[in-house]
Amino acid sequence: MNATDRTPADLLRSALAADPGRPLVTFYDDATGERVELSVATFANWVAKTANLLQGELSVEPGDRVALLLPAHWQTAVWLLACSSVGALADAGGDPALADVVVSGPDTLDAARACSGTRVALALRPLGGRFPQPPEGFVDYAVEVPGQGDRFVPFAPVDPEEPALIVAGREFSGAEVVERARDEATGLGLTGPTSRILSGLPYDTWEGLNAGLYGPLATGGSVVLCRHLGELSEEALAKRIESERVTATAR
Repeated sequence: MNATDRTPADLLRSALAADPGRPLVTFYDDATGERVELSVATFANWVAKTANLLQGELSVEPGDRVALLLPAHWQTAVWLLACSSVGALADAGGDPALADVVVSGPDTLDAARACSGTRVALALRPLGGRFPQPPEGFVDYAVEVPGQGDRFVPFAPVDPEEPALIVAGREFSGAEVVERARDEATGLGLTGPTSRILSGLPYDTWEGLNAGLYGPLATGGSVVLCRHLGELSEEALAKRIESERVTATAR
């Protein structure tokens, strides 16, 4: 990654320039058997479309707060990077009543209704599928995002010193996210582009976000992101670690 990268969105742009075809996020849901692998290019395309949705359709501006009521999931990772691209403040598991926009999974829709601004719902179905029946009062992400542009340009430059992330009550600027991810990489076993970490940690702590997204992105590595990892036997986990060529684990 480039030493000049100051925001998570910068890290993604550098990853795209370096090797767009390599895997970045491999997602497993061990409650459903789902497996999705996203290359840097595919992930970046989802981020661009989501950022265009935020900036264009939802009129989100730098500094606006986006509450993410979402589990550790590849689509959550997309939203975190889309917020960084726009300059919005991503509030992981934050209070929707304090947010300008709330993004909710299917299990938190009732809580998300406390947001008086725009509400976006994610079905979290395989292949980014939509809700069979859109939740009342919500924009269905899977319906709106496919038609968005594949390239994103922010209306205003993103200031890396402005607040970019809130998790577990702590606020980080974009530059702090990048710096901390780099500083803690070795402790996670992320030593360079060949590093591949398996994470079963939730996204409601810095440790979960770092192992499950920011750390791999900051080091040119990749992540095997596992939801409901407790459903997997130790034997099956060992096989996954071998088959996915995992070099480090966080669980």
